[in-house]
Amino acid sequence: MDRHAKIYVAGHTGMVGAAIVRHLRAGGHENLLLVTRGELDLTDQRAVRAFMVSERPRYVIDSAARVGGIQANINHPAEFLYENLQIQNNLIWAAKEAAVETFLFLGSSCIYPRMCAQPMREEHLMEGKPEPTNEAYAYAKIAGMKLCEYIHAQYGMNFISCMPSNIYGQNDNFDPETSHVIPSLLHRVHQAKATGRPEVVIWGTGATRREFLYVDDLADAVVWLLGSYTQRQFLNVGTGEDVSIRELAELVRDVVGYEGSLRFDATKPEGMPRKLLDVSRLHAAGWRHRTGLAEGLTRTYDWYLDRYAGTASLERRTVTADR
Repeated sequence: MDRHAKIYVAGHTGMVGAAIVRHLRAGGHENLLLVTRGELDLTDQRAVRAFMVSERPRYVIDSAARVGGIQANINHPAEFLYENLQIQNNLIWAAKEAAVETFLFLGSSCIYPRMCAQPMREEHLMEGKPEPTNEAYAYAKIAGMKLCEYIHAQYGMNFISCMPSNIYGQNDNFDPETSHVIPSLLHRVHQAKATGRPEVVIWGTGATRREFLYVDDLADAVVWLLGSYTQRQFLNVGTGEDVSIRELAELVRDVVGYEGSLRFDATKPEGMPRKLLDVSRLHAAGWRHRTGLAEGLTRTYDWYLDRYAGTASLERRTVTADR
């Protein structure tokens, strides 16, 4: 990409958006449009359109979303569907009207059916119903991806999408009530170690399997796709490797240095039995991840210690325009 091109990163204060900004700047891209929610409400259609038409970015990366873990999705499905539809529809259509050269939409692996064949290939989309615990978020992401596909086909514009696996890393949400599995585990296991609690209770049986991608690897993939990918078909972005939640919890316990026990509560929901992406198309196109899970967890825990260790509470970050 032209290093002088104007690039708008929507959701730049979130975990993924912040990593993308770091990666762009490391590559010499300094002409970045970065506006906060206070400066631009992405649910306001008129405001988003006026911003896009006025600024005329050459590239747009949509990493803005309302996100959360299983409990947040269960408690607020209406907000997860409504707010995410508003955000992505406003951004995608305003970018089309502003003749943006390349628009990249970030989806989520939760779009795939609950009982999807494994590993999940791009063509498995909509071959069944999504996991009920994140159904609203999944439908929103499917709609955004499809809108980009239709604009690509109907108008010949390079509106593309990628579907990442579970993401973790620095700037994640570590609030145990609203976070995803890795930050929740890191925080709760750390707190158990710090307070001398003999065990940590984990939702589910521990048998479900998940794939995890370090956030800086995702940022590298996003920038690579932005500069080289032109196909209508969305691409899975992940490692092509998964672990059980039990294995993950044991690895987190080792990283934190916790000597207590882990107890799995089988009465609690645990989502899809398995979510492993088939990333053969991405590999064939020329991109692979670099960070192993143990290394990524260590980096994430080091960042957590620098940011949160010793604090009484965590900032709640389940807000619009934050991934």
